[in-house]
Amino acid sequence: MKQSEQTIENEDYLWAQGLILKDEWANYLTHGLGLMLSLFGLIFLMIKSFSMEDYWKALNFLIYGSTLVLLYSASTLYHFFKDPSLKKLFRKVDHCAIYLLIAGSYTPFTLIALQGFWGWLLFSIVWILACFGVITKAFFIQRFKTASTWLYLGMGWLIIIAFEPLFNSVSSEGLYWLFIGGGFYTVGVIFYVLDRIRFFHAIWHLFVMGGSICHFFAILFL
Repeated sequence: MKQSEQTIENEDYLWAQGLILKDEWANYLTHGLGLMLSLFGLIFLMIKSFSMEDYWKALNFLIYGSTLVLLYSASTLYHFFKDPSLKKLFRKVDHCAIYLLIAGSYTPFTLIALQGFWGWLLFSIVWILACFGVITKAFFIQRFKTASTWLYLGMGWLIIIAFEPLFNSVSSEGLYWLFIGGGFYTVGVIFYVLDRIRFFHAIWHLFVMGGSICHFFAILFL
């Protein structure tokens, strides 16, 4: 039996016993809230950029906000549905969306704040890595979990190679929110890795929301 089929059978058994029902409620309610906040955030950023008639910012905000909405939509739907085929589909989208959100979060910092050599270099690297990650997750979602987790972290902290130009182009408030957000995501990974423990996945969701909120405020200072 394939590992994916075994996982589905195990989940069906746990659903039948009512053992993961409350866990899934916590999972989709947390990221359901995140979805609503991300939609409001995207609308706010678009209104802000268009009111300033800054269409370059509008484009960057659209890329960032769309990846944010995609992540929370996929996660909410994955945890909401019980049907194995739907869960399998949205689980893939959810995992792929993590890579896209990382790259989407980089986009305003690289193309609005940094620009030039460092901006385009980091923009290119993170989007290439994101595309690689999406392809890997789309075809091998049951494999390379440890490697993909390290890739998430590596992509997230890649920004430090351009710390000096970043320091010179982003306000102190923006840097504060940027690195606090990175801290939320990083600490949250502990709960992601240990998500077999009850409610740890929901706690991971809360850390993701904390990181997202911090990065949203960081982007407001660009």
